[in-house]
Order: sequence, then C-alpha cells, then structure tokens
Amino acid sequence: MEPNSEITKEKYGVDISSIREAQVRIDPYIKKTPVFTSGTLNDMSRRKLFFKCESFQKGGAFKFRGACNAIFSLNKDQADKGVVTHSSGNHAAAVALAADLRHIPAYVVIPNNAPNCKIQNVIRYSGHIIYSQPALQSRESTATKIVQETGAVLIHPYNDVRIISGQGTIALELLEQAPKIDTIIVPISGGGLISGVALAAKSINPSIRIVAAEPCGANDAALSKAAGEIVTLPETNTIADGLQASLGSLTWPVIRDLVDAVITVEDQEIVEAMKLCYEVLKVVVEPSGAIGLAAVLSDSFQNNPAWKDSNHIGIVLSGGNLDLGVLWDSIFGS
Repeated sequence: MEPNSEITKEKYGVDISSIREAQVRIDPYIKKTPVFTSGTLNDMSRRKLFFKCESFQKGGAFKFRGACNAIFSLNKDQADKGVVTHSSGNHAAAVALAADLRHIPAYVVIPNNAPNCKIQNVIRYSGHIIYSQPALQSRESTATKIVQETGAVLIHPYNDVRIISGQGTIALELLEQAPKIDTIIVPISGGGLISGVALAAKSINPSIRIVAAEPCGANDAALSKAAGEIVTLPETNTIADGLQASLGSLTWPVIRDLVDAVITVEDQEIVEAMKLCYEVLKVVVEPSGAIGLAAVLSDSFQNNPAWKDSNHIGIVLSGGNLDLGVLWDSIFGS
C-alpha cells in the first residue's frame, strides 16, 4: 500500500515522521494499551469491533501520550522552569504525571467545577493546582499569568503539534495490533486525539475511514464540518465532560480534510454504551470514552448505507476517569 504523500508537516504541522519520533520518545514511559474484542458487541453492531483501551493508559486516559511527548521534547533550560496547562480533566493529570517523571514542576489551572476524581489525579501526581472560573477565558488568562510569573512552558491541551504527534501514536499501535481495521471511530472535543489518529492512520492507509463521535449537546465539530469553518457554541450541555472544547487552529485543518464524518449521539446513548463497556467488556470508561461505541450502535451509523463497507472498526476508549462515589454508596448503602 502506497503511503499518503498528501500529509506533510508543511501542511498540517505534523506528519508520520513526527508521530514515529513521538513513539520512540514516549516509549519508555507509556503503556502499550491492549485491544479488546467482544462477540456480543460484534453481534449487536453487525461488525467486528476492536476496542483500543486507553482507559488503561497511565493517568487513566490517552492524554498521557501527548503530554509525555511535549514535556520530554523540552530542552533542559525550558524544562527547568516547569510547565503550565489549563484543563478540566485528563490533560491536567497527564501533564502533572509527565512533569513528575521528568522531575520538573507542573502548574495546572483547573476550573472550580471540575470532577473531584480528576482533581485528585493531579494531586496524586504532585501537580500545583490553581483554580479558575469555568469559562475558557478565565482558564487561559490564569495560565498566561503563571507563564509570565514563572517562565514555565505552556502545554496546550490539544492545539500543539507535540500533543497531536503524541496522540497519533495510538493509531500506530492500533493498526499494528489489528491490521484489518478499515474504519476508526474517535471521540472529538478540541481535536488533538482525532487529528493525531487521522494523520497517522491515513499516512499508513489512505483509504481508511476516520469518524468523529460527538455529543449532540456539544456538536461544534459537526456544525464546523457542515459550515466549512470553525463554529463555536455559546454553551454546551452533555454528560461527556471531556468533550466540550472548541476546535483549534491546528486541529481544524486536519478535521476538515481528513475526518470522513462526524456522528452525533444523545447522552442516553452514551450512558447505554457505558453500561455495555462495564457489563460486557468489563472495562471502566467515562462518558467521553464510551462515545465511540455509542456512535457505532446509533441508528445514524447502522442505517446509513455509506458505512456498509465499514466491517472492521477500531474504537478508541479514550479514558476511564470518573467519580464512582455514587456506585459505592449504592452498593454499601451509605
């Protein structure tokens, strides 16, 4: 199979070589996550499904790959001043963990309404937490102030070529583990994950299909694809707390050119997919992580003839960090 010569660093900032370099750089630190299959879910979807379990990644989510690549790309002078980021969840923990492994400080701006489990992850990995208001503007201005005060390097959650390259290593692994895959379904938020996956997968196999899965209550990627330009939403409303960011200047061109479709699903479909992950796969996933399964089981996928040739489907289970307090309370009745 001829590699895709259309995907160049000049065009997208990232190419297969930068993703392969990231794979070598992060290899000593990350887990090569397993691929699970299920006869039950194959029957339900009428396809062969291959679940890339990034919920088993260090830090509990795929974000550690990009954070690791970004932080271990820094030269010593940069690294010594530390790193700063703003995130409501998994990227925050990933940056804290990668910085801890490099023995440098991580300043993490977290909105004051972030899930407690995600805050605890940052504390566990020795991150310095600075709280902000939930609005993106407050997060960004707080992070900028820390950069000015400390000289720390900003590690953006997704709009960063080092992050995108790191996330792309998922596709390198997945296509090695399950070479027959013809379609990959990926959650979409800011677009770092799907950009890396699309750039890697389509460089290796130009005919592979890349599908974004998005909540109806945060459907800016679907609207952007339809409009041909970035559309931002005044507000979002979804159980998938990790899928509420807007597309970035680096991720949008990849999504515009290389993502074949965006499938939107309702929160109830996400919850049903979570239940299947727990009950059938025996894997803990957060709502954002289960959305790929929700998409492949949705009527818009199952009843659309455009997907009739998508028979071997990779699904990225992107993360497994969620508050389980309600579950324990229900079991122990406290």
